[in-house]
Amino acid sequence: MKQLTVSQTSLRSKRYKWLFWLVIIAVIYIWGITGVQFTGIKDSAGEVSRSIAYGIFHPDWKYVYDGSGEDLVSLILQTIAMAFLGTFISAILSVPFAFWAARTGKPRFHIRSTSGKLVLTLIRTFPEIVLAIMFIKSVGPGSFAGVLAVSIHSIGMLGKLFSESIENMDFGPSEALMSSGGNRSQTLVFATLPTVLPEFLSYTLYRFEIAVRSASILGMVGAGGIGTPLLFAIQTRTWSRVGIILLGIIIMVTLIDFISGTLRKRLV
Repeated sequence: MKQLTVSQTSLRSKRYKWLFWLVIIAVIYIWGITGVQFTGIKDSAGEVSRSIAYGIFHPDWKYVYDGSGEDLVSLILQTIAMAFLGTFISAILSVPFAFWAARTGKPRFHIRSTSGKLVLTLIRTFPEIVLAIMFIKSVGPGSFAGVLAVSIHSIGMLGKLFSESIENMDFGPSEALMSSGGNRSQTLVFATLPTVLPEFLSYTLYRFEIAVRSASILGMVGAGGIGTPLLFAIQTRTWSRVGIILLGIIIMVTLIDFISGTLRKRLV
């Protein structure tokens, strides 16, 4: 009888806990919805939507490739190059940040890891588009500013993911090498890195998928890529040009997601 009473009390406590969190979530949703100012749908919304749909179904096929370097294929390749170079740079620079932020079982390293996590959080605070605007003011408009924006923001993301991989890795090979007389450098090269490298590559490919989407938008602020002609086409209401650019972005993102997903399945 006593065990039954304890069980009922525990069940009641769990219900109250779930009810408490449901109330908190409901309050947050209500606060978020009431904070959104809705001024109504504009009279031109229907006409613009029909124009965009018409442009998507009647794209400007002449813009696909004309050899000028400003066509769809050339700018999509530039966008992919921006994303690839930015991700490649960040993947290399993120490794020391990851070891800095990784929390190990040794208490004396906890302060070090906390400072590393704080730095990575600060880096992630700035969105790519804000970084792109800042770099455009520093190095001028173009794809170089876009590469810098993608790489800096990716350091914050990859550094966090890499550090979590280090924290969750199997320390057996490292401990075995240390017990057999290996030094820190040998342990890092022959035990630690081979253990975490597959996850590092998987996270890098995943980040590359995100970087491609980001690079497609950065051109809207002058950081190169396909975003610049897309913005011009929208401003001039050239909906057939908007349609072919959107189709190009959709095909590019879909292919990269498929290839990256296939490679990540083989790595992990």
